[in-house]
Amino acid sequence: MTEPNKLTHHGLPDHQPAAGGIAARARAAATPQYLAGLNLEQREAVETLDGPVLVLAGAGTGKTRVLTCRIAHILSTGRARPAEILSVTFTNKAAREMKLRLGQMLGQAVEGMPWLGTFHSIGGRILRTHAELVQLKSNFTVLDVDDQIRLLKQLLQAENIDDKRWPARMLAGLIDGWKNRGLMPSQVPPGEAAVFGNGKGGKLYASYQERLKILNAADFGDLLLENIRLFREHPDVLRQYQNRFKFILVDEYQDTNVAQYLWLRLLAQAPSKPGVALSTIIPGHTGAAVVPSSPVIPGHAEGVSPEPGDGEQSARDSGSAPSAHPVAAPSAPPKNICCVGDDDQSIYGWRGAEVDNILRFEHDFPGAKVIRLERNYRSTGHILAAASHLIAHNEGRLGKTLRTEDVDGEKVTVTGSWDSEEEARAIGEEIEELQRAGNKLNDIAILVRASFQMREFEDRFVTLGLPYRVIGGPRFYERAEIRDALAYLRVINSPADDLAFERIVNVPKRGLGDATLQMLHDHARKRRIPLSEAARAVVETDELKPKARGSLRDLIVSFDRWRAQSEVTLHTELAEIVLDESGYTEMWQKDRSADAAGRLENLKELVRSMEEFENLQGFLEHISLVMDREGGAEDDAVSLMTLHSAKGLEFDNVFLPGWEEGLFPSQRTLDEQGRAGLEEERRLAHVGLTRARRRAKLYFATNRRIHGTWSTTMPSRFLDELPAPNVEITESKGGSGWGGSSGYGPSRFDNVESFGSSYATPGWQRAQANRARNQGGRNGQAGGGFNESQSPFSRSRGDGPGGSSRSKRAPLTIEGELIAKSTGTTSEFSLDDRVFHQKFGYGLVVKVDGNKLTIAFEKAGEKKVVDSFVERV
Repeated sequence: MTEPNKLTHHGLPDHQPAAGGIAARARAAATPQYLAGLNLEQREAVETLDGPVLVLAGAGTGKTRVLTCRIAHILSTGRARPAEILSVTFTNKAAREMKLRLGQMLGQAVEGMPWLGTFHSIGGRILRTHAELVQLKSNFTVLDVDDQIRLLKQLLQAENIDDKRWPARMLAGLIDGWKNRGLMPSQVPPGEAAVFGNGKGGKLYASYQERLKILNAADFGDLLLENIRLFREHPDVLRQYQNRFKFILVDEYQDTNVAQYLWLRLLAQAPSKPGVALSTIIPGHTGAAVVPSSPVIPGHAEGVSPEPGDGEQSARDSGSAPSAHPVAAPSAPPKNICCVGDDDQSIYGWRGAEVDNILRFEHDFPGAKVIRLERNYRSTGHILAAASHLIAHNEGRLGKTLRTEDVDGEKVTVTGSWDSEEEARAIGEEIEELQRAGNKLNDIAILVRASFQMREFEDRFVTLGLPYRVIGGPRFYERAEIRDALAYLRVINSPADDLAFERIVNVPKRGLGDATLQMLHDHARKRRIPLSEAARAVVETDELKPKARGSLRDLIVSFDRWRAQSEVTLHTELAEIVLDESGYTEMWQKDRSADAAGRLENLKELVRSMEEFENLQGFLEHISLVMDREGGAEDDAVSLMTLHSAKGLEFDNVFLPGWEEGLFPSQRTLDEQGRAGLEEERRLAHVGLTRARRRAKLYFATNRRIHGTWSTTMPSRFLDELPAPNVEITESKGGSGWGGSSGYGPSRFDNVESFGSSYATPGWQRAQANRARNQGGRNGQAGGGFNESQSPFSRSRGDGPGGSSRSKRAPLTIEGELIAKSTGTTSEFSLDDRVFHQKFGYGLVVKVDGNKLTIAFEKAGEKKVVDSFVERV
């Protein structure tokens, strides 16, 4: 008897369940739970399992859900076992989140997925399994950065290379960059090797790799670089993993660097047949030592042609054009690789990410299916329209338009302020309004382009009593370079501050190690005196070695000199002198690490923040107040972070300050990378806008203090790239007569002397001072002022009033002369009024100058203060 499923009915159409019928509804009811709620594009991305797939997932379109559902679908349909799926993420946090979601969907099945993790964790696991093939043992050590620097210093010393001129940290950065590009020592272009150590960069790289092998060690970059070498030199090992992984899934594909790309491409090829020449299956491999002028990228290797008989599949595997050779056998099916990413969110080019990796996916995997996830579940209509219109100005993108079925919501607002301090006040006011309206502080974020922008917001929030947290790094005054600088100032202010003295006694390095410090501690305990006094006594004896004794004596003399200068020198100028003469600024100038420039900017912002205080004592008291604030992660608090740290996060209300030319887009990025840098900055702006669920508020300042100089700035070009129908122009709420609407109206500073300039020559300063006196107008450097000068602090110590007239807490004084002029505001206080000041106590008003009061305090003596800081009693 014929089985039912073998019956044929020629001429009859295939039966399909009627839409909305019993069969269709029953089928829908039987749909797996993990597919429920997916939109059409998401479901297509989940169910398209065969062949290469690129999922272009815009911001807030549910890419993580698509990835986890796709894995669940593969396992549920029996297409692969858990150990046959390679799922690669960029961070351990993302890997943990994916495992958690899969566990909720599939239960214990996720525990059998050993190949779900980060690039480097999976690469390390493969490397330990085959360590002997790359001259290592399976128990090799992975060096951290400190060990890496120490090893490189030994190599520099062996080559008689001056570590001060050619820092080990700089060499570490070069080597890391070469490894991120998949370059072995023999492949480093001679021109690049010549930039370090008088042409010895390549030799030092080779010596470093040899030394690592002797130590049975690898650094972070080796976890992928040695994998690539392993796969290229041992095709049988590569075939083993190609056969093992039936499905490959990659998250955040737009952030892959060249080494990660090569590693994936090797694993994503169809398994080769034993005996086939390596050049037909391994991108860029020609069987001989090659010194390329640029990183070997699949599809770009020249002179590599498939062997006869390997045909079109070899061309597919290598990413090159199909060969003219006849095909002797049918090609193997393409690898089931699915990459999820967003070319509009590639913002990590500065650390080696190549946006071209995602842009050429269809070239690398011919016949790939591209699925666009464009329905956004996060932001309102106006925010999405603004973000989409902005990013459309980029040329290097695959193209997609985010849409939402949500309401249009509030328009994106753009607000101009007179300066960065008004900007901070305005944002503080708006946050307080949102809080009064019932919004949680946890749903509010401020996203800045550069970390030095955070300082003014932190100070403002302390003044307002608004809880805040810094995400992606410490708070401004908790940063290492700020703590070091403050330690110097604390010792000047209080010689008995042992904790501060201990922190900086050997920073920068002076040859005063643990043994010297222990001797000082012993002497201080015996005599019951501070460490600085113990040091003063020890340098007069022979207990220390001559070099250490000389260094310690110089430090004591320096502190004595600085302490004497503090009596007659403005505290902001004193801070610059201390940072320069101590060698601390020079230490960071010579540091070639990626964050050195940011640390120097933070130091300049620290000096700039001191201008708001009358003296060093008042500033240090303020710092102690700021540092005293502690809060747990569970507290309701405003989130403060850089735009780079914000990727992957979302908030109801997002404030985006500092949208000015030179700051955003960053002038440094434009100078170094040109159009590519501009497009990455625009992607960063797109990321910032799409963090907002309900409100996105953009700010720019007409004047901003950068590198110690007040500059008149131009609004960012990105503002003109926003769509007018989706944007609303608003007035600053932090003005109080500071800049009128949009920062361009009449200002109370119109009759104040010049704010200064980034030019530091005496002739320029005299010309600007004369212009200010004759015209009574304000001036600054038009449209820029963000270029970094050669001096650690661009404003020279002889800048005069232009650079110092911005104090808001109290007027600045130099040798008893008032610098800031009266604003013309009439004070409510009169002569002989008895008043109370929070810091100076009780006193009598002896002089009134606008809103500036001269008060004879009972204990503190005569002081000049702003009337808003005193109360009548």
